[in-house]
Parts: sequence; structure tokens; C-alpha cells
Amino acid sequence: MSSSSLGRVLVVDDDDVIRQLITVNLELEGFDVATAVDGQDCLDKVKSVRPDVVTLDIMMPRLDGWEAASRLRADPDTAGIKVVLLSARAQEADLERGSRIGVDAYLTKPFDPDELIEVVRRLAGLPPA
Repeated sequence: MSSSSLGRVLVVDDDDVIRQLITVNLELEGFDVATAVDGQDCLDKVKSVRPDVVTLDIMMPRLDGWEAASRLRADPDTAGIKVVLLSARAQEADLERGSRIGVDAYLTKPFDPDELIEVVRRLAGLPPA
């Protein structure tokens, strides 16, 4: 990891365009970014990537964001990783479910890239840009 990096983020989304958008924005900000295409891919990669923050889409094939977040929290090796859920559905029930699982932040799609960066910086323990 380069000394200039602000930290490492694992971006998990089954939509190529959104995954790329998030990746580019975070890389421009100075983060190292790894990507995964769904919740299972996230769990397969998370221990080798060792991210500070995971951005996790909710609606994905194989393993959705809810289940992936739950499994990250249940594993002592990954329980400390900060998790941001991204969803087109921000109903009250979703927010409550997210806080029950223990996610650190919840962003609604379409999200403002600046807001995402702000949230990731905060969770990575960095001062606001």
C-alpha cells in the first residue's frame, strides 16, 4: 500500500457502472480500492484485501448486502471493518435492519459521490476533506 493512500476500500456492487463510479471517485480522493461483484465475492476477498471500509450494495445475486454485512460482523477477523450499505430503498425498516446488523452508514442511491467520499473518509478515521 502506498504511503500516500488514505486507506483501503472494498467496493461491492453487481452493477459495473456503479462499481466503476465509486471506484474512480475513491481513487481520485486517494484511497486504494478493490472491488467485488456480489456478497459472496466480497466474503471471498475481504481477508486478502483487508479493507478499512466496505461499501456494500444491498440488492445483489448469490449473496445480498444484508447477508454479507451480517457475516462480516459475525466473523471476529472482519467484525471491525466499517460497512456502508448502498441501496435504492431507504425505508425506515431498512435503516433499522442496518443498525441491528451493525452497519456504520447507509446511503441511498442515487447518491452524491461527494457524500460517499465524506462518509468513507469519516469511517476510515480521516478528517473531513
